Amino acid sequence: MDQQQTNTGYAEVNGVKLYYEVHGHGEPLVLLHGGVVGIPMLASILPELARDRQVIAVELRGHGRSAEIEAEFSFEAMADDVAGVMEHLGIKSADAMGYSLGGNVVQQFVMRHPEKVRKLIIVSAAYKRSAWYPEILDAFEHMGPEAGEMMKQSPLAQFFPNLDWNVLFDKTGRLLRQDFDWSSGMAEVKSTTLLIFADADSIKTSHAAEYYELLGGGQRDAGLDGSLRPKNRLAILPGQTHYDIIGSPTLVRVVTDFLDAPDE
Repeated sequence: MDQQQTNTGYAEVNGVKLYYEVHGHGEPLVLLHGGVVGIPMLASILPELARDRQVIAVELRGHGRSAEIEAEFSFEAMADDVAGVMEHLGIKSADAMGYSLGGNVVQQFVMRHPEKVRKLIIVSAAYKRSAWYPEILDAFEHMGPEAGEMMKQSPLAQFFPNLDWNVLFDKTGRLLRQDFDWSSGMAEVKSTTLLIFADADSIKTSHAAEYYELLGGGQRDAGLDGSLRPKNRLAILPGQTHYDIIGSPTLVRVVTDFLDAPDE
């Protein structure tokens, strides 16, 4: 992407200094990364998403170049941070997309700040903790500061030389061990929503269908002309896993088609 189309900055929000990047021009799309890794994980999709729209990528508190604070992580606080960045940039409403941990944040974002969200895209994230496969829940139970030691030797460490990986993994582990079920709140969401999962995701395939039904999908045949199709959408991307779906060209095509479609 042309460097002239990218602006970077920091926003002082809710007592924390948050790093953000603005790519491209057009209707705004807020884009949130997954856990423990910042905006660099979005590098393969950012240029494509920013071709015809303005993409605001935010690094969540304690992640990447955003500042660390003493407070524990919570999806609610991170959602309020996103709202604060939008206010800092003078954006009243935007489409919002989040992947994995960022997908949890956008769920809280739309529930806590519904007036700020137009279309909503949730990628490989669940509305309840029990939707993850047992082996993933077990990994959450053992996630702690020792995992940060390994990250210090990874290429990602070059992007974030000042990041305390031990603290990040420790706090993220505690966050992911907290139980939640947001079914009642998400059932009330008015924003047109696209759910995206991998066919070999870390989240149960049954949950993808369950989530779609919670949002009004899967209730009946759409009719010969499709006129009875629900406004919300579900995509299961073939040949993908939880770990590589965010870089999939198919993901970009599905998201762009959804965002470009007229509101129903």
